[in-house]
Order: sequence, then C-alpha cells, then structure tokens
Amino acid sequence: MTTESVAATTTLDDIADQNGVFSIIAMDQRNTLRRMFTAVGIEATPDDMDQAKVDVAAALTPLASGILLDPTIGVPAVLKADALAANCGLLIAAEPEKRPTYNGEPRAARDPQQGGAWVRALGGHAVKFLIQVRPHRQFGHGEPDLQAEAIEVVRQVVADCRAAGIPSVVENLIYSQPGEELSAQQREDLIVESAILLDDLEPDLLKLEYPGSAAGAKRLAGALHGPWAVLSAGVAFDQFQEVVRVSCDDGGASGFIAGRSVWKEAIGMDAAERAVFFAESARPRLETLLAAVDGRARSWREVARH
Repeated sequence: MTTESVAATTTLDDIADQNGVFSIIAMDQRNTLRRMFTAVGIEATPDDMDQAKVDVAAALTPLASGILLDPTIGVPAVLKADALAANCGLLIAAEPEKRPTYNGEPRAARDPQQGGAWVRALGGHAVKFLIQVRPHRQFGHGEPDLQAEAIEVVRQVVADCRAAGIPSVVENLIYSQPGEELSAQQREDLIVESAILLDDLEPDLLKLEYPGSAAGAKRLAGALHGPWAVLSAGVAFDQFQEVVRVSCDDGGASGFIAGRSVWKEAIGMDAAERAVFFAESARPRLETLLAAVDGRARSWREVARH
C-alpha cells in the first residue's frame, strides 16, 4: 500500500470487513514493546523494533480487516517492507508518544500537526487517539480540571478528523488516582461513564476496555449511540476470546482491536521460532476471534451517526 492509494475521504468501512465488523490487530506499542523485549533479556535495537512490527503485519494482516500501527516505527517499517495485505486497512495512532502528567495522573495533550491530514499523508485510513478520562474527578482551587481538558482534546480530534474526511477512533483507558485501588464495580463504572462522556462527542468509533461482566457490557449497549470495539489490554488469549463474545452478545460491540493477546509470545523469538509461532498459534488465535465475532458483532453501519 502507498499513500497514493488512500482516497480523499475514507470511512470506517476501510478498516472493517464486508459486514461492517472490525477485526483489527494492534501493533502500535512503542515503549511497551521495548519493555517486552527487556522482559525476555533483550535490549531492543531499532532493527528489532522494526522487524517485530513487520513480522506481525506480514503474518496477520491477510486475515485482519485492519492493523493499528504507530507513526514513528510501525508505519515506515511495515510500508517499506510491503508487509501490509492489500485487503487490510491502516489505522494510525496520533496521540503524542510522550504525554504529560499532573501529580501522577495522566494529562491530555495533542499535537495539532498530527491530525487527520497528517495520518492520511502517512497512508492511513483512520486516526486512533488515546485518551484517559476520569469521570467525576474532583479538583481543588488552582488545580487543572483534567477531565475537562481531556474532553476538549477529544472534541478537537473529532472535529479535525471530520474536517479532513477521515474517521476518528478514540481509545479510552481508565486509571487509578495515586494511592487508589479500584474495585471491580468501580472499574466498570469508570469504563461505562467515561465511554458515555466520549460518545457524546460523536467520534466515529470508540475503542474501549471490557467492563468486566455481561452486566457491564449491557450497560454500554444501553448507553452508547455510536459503535464501539473492545480492546484486549494484553490479557491472556483464552480470556480475551470470551471477552469478545460477551462484548458482542451483550454489549453490541462491532468487533475487536487486539494486540498482545494474539502475538505477544513472538517477542524475543528468532526468525524460525517466530514463523512457527505465527503459523501454529497467532494465526489460529486470530481465526478463533474471527469466528467469535461472526454472526455476533453488530455492523458499525447500524449505529453510525453520519
């Protein structure tokens, strides 16, 4: 795929299958990927990082509706190697690699130069933007309103993408405040409540954490007005395949965006070991996920606003 192959206007169909369902492989990790190499005793070189991205793309994009890549390592390496299958759309992460914090909490930021037009110039079909919203966060006199800042950043991202004619995919990760340990119910509440806040801004797609149960998934189904896809968050594959089923059956999800749950064991393997792993483990896992969404996932077109 080349940048010239990207149309002037793209839609979520460019990262979905013919039924409007998302089966997207996530390989946008940068610092996380370096830590994964470190965990297996390898200090990753730039070549190691490039090759990891290329190998995942070459092995899995023939089966996937899309792949999520970072702009600094993944996109250049994968496109140079021609490792992206022709039928697979390209979703590009547009959030800053280094994000600010305030007293140990994440603080929202965006680079206006890294918007929809920039993603399109890189060859992308959609923009992915990571945010961390904390609903009902209290703040004292003279302190920033981190929730309001995050909402405003997402508002800008959505407007920019709309103006550029490219879909906005907003990912939210909840977080604990310093010294806080969240219960399962608190996690569910934060996932659902933050999703509602973001849904109100009308992004084209939400990429959300699993709220922990069928009941939590039903809360999402009843509250959201636009499509959403469930992310894997690096959980074990056996757990994630059940998450996908419940998210679709009870939550009305339009598919999945899965990363480490599918390919994480490949990190640190030599070329021969990787080839065996992709053939015997990673591709069968992706096929299992495809079967899990078949007939279950809701087409994004059914809930699209525009």
